[in-house]
Amino acid sequence: MLEVLNHPLISHKLTQMRDKNTGTKDFRENLDEIAELMAYEVCRDLPITKVDIETPVSPCIGYQLSKEIVIVPILRAGVGLLDGIRRLVPTAKVGFIGLFRDEETLEPHEYFAKFPKDLDQAIVMVVDPMLATGGSAVAAIDMIKRRGAKQIKLVCLVGVPEGVKAVQEAHPDVDIYLAALDDHLNEHGYIVPGLGDAGDRIFGTK
Repeated sequence: MLEVLNHPLISHKLTQMRDKNTGTKDFRENLDEIAELMAYEVCRDLPITKVDIETPVSPCIGYQLSKEIVIVPILRAGVGLLDGIRRLVPTAKVGFIGLFRDEETLEPHEYFAKFPKDLDQAIVMVVDPMLATGGSAVAAIDMIKRRGAKQIKLVCLVGVPEGVKAVQEAHPDVDIYLAALDDHLNEHGYIVPGLGDAGDRIFGTK
């Protein structure tokens, strides 16, 4: 499943992020706020279980999440989505995957991986601002599945059809959530119109 979250607040904040004149502080803050807005929709179908509680007035049947949530940002840009999601799901655990892209072949290479235990029992959210070629997302999902994860959601800010197709072909069981679906990739593998290099713009690097 692919879901593009067409929400006025997301569109407004994403427009500010796309602007080349937006500085690091505003770029990072808008990304953080969009992540929280997206998390609300991404979490809409999380499984819940009944619990018996006592309100100040009477006994009551309530509900709580029935599965562990694990957020896995793809380093380094994926970290920009982490805090926004954790504000909505503060009990979530966090894993990390470090991948870098070969600028000539565009292929992803692993340099770091650390995960909580029992991924097979959790709902895992892989997060990265950009879904470009799809290579990093496919590689990250491969790594997580090898560690037992069965329920995986991919949460990205901006994607293109090429990246969506790559993930869907490699992992048809993974739901994809985007704030925007852009037009295409250019000859350098960058999303058009996109917003530039998300990692550089989050952290102020070149």
